[in-house]
Amino acid sequence: MRVISLVPSATETLAAWGIDPVACTRYCERPDLPHVGGTKNPDIAAIAELAPDLVVVDREENRRPDYDALVAAGIEVEALHIASLDDVEPELLRLARRVGADWRPEPLPSQSQLPPLRHRGGGDERVRVFVPIWRRPFMSIGAPTYGASLLAYCGLEVAFADRPDPYPTLDEADLASEPIDLVLASTEPYPWHRRNLDELDAYGPVHLIDGQDLFWWGTRTPAAVRRVADAVAQALSGPTPPAGPAGEARAGAQ
Repeated sequence: MRVISLVPSATETLAAWGIDPVACTRYCERPDLPHVGGTKNPDIAAIAELAPDLVVVDREENRRPDYDALVAAGIEVEALHIASLDDVEPELLRLARRVGADWRPEPLPSQSQLPPLRHRGGGDERVRVFVPIWRRPFMSIGAPTYGASLLAYCGLEVAFADRPDPYPTLDEADLASEPIDLVLASTEPYPWHRRNLDELDAYGPVHLIDGQDLFWWGTRTPAAVRRVADAVAQALSGPTPPAGPAGEARAGAQ
């Protein structure tokens, strides 16, 4: 099957199933494959020229007008919708059936298998984290997002997750309005790196974390849950350690 993936998470997952797409986006970290634009601005004409059997998109990652343009061009499209950990298994099962992959889900680590994420001074209140995904203005993640659900599964409370917008925009008054125990500066979608973390210090202790583990769903999800929980546990117990290898490599490249 000739598959084109417009979702980095799907590109990685398809490859793990032994199905290399014939093309992907420039954000999929596959320089060996042809690129057909980005996730928000795919080259519809280039996709049509490749005559794919299927194009994979995701409602959280890609735009509806591009989906409509692909359908109007007579191209088969599989539109996934992964907005929480609970969505991963059923959506990947659907994708596996569509591409003919023999995939058996790997269970998530149980919450009892993850490190307990507690305040350094003790107490039963959940650690409250702020996850800035953009700057000028700051944006964060709300409850109906995969990243927020992953952090909640690890036992954390995500600041501003109660806002109606899944990706709330925040000003200084917002940031001063809620207590923040830890700032998780993700290496994507905004590429936070060590030289610009100082501007986050005013809101709480800052820890650089691998954005792929936090936001890329798919076959990586079970191991990513454990890595995120371990990274936060380290951040809560001592000085800020480096991000994981993938995140550090991306951060150093900026």
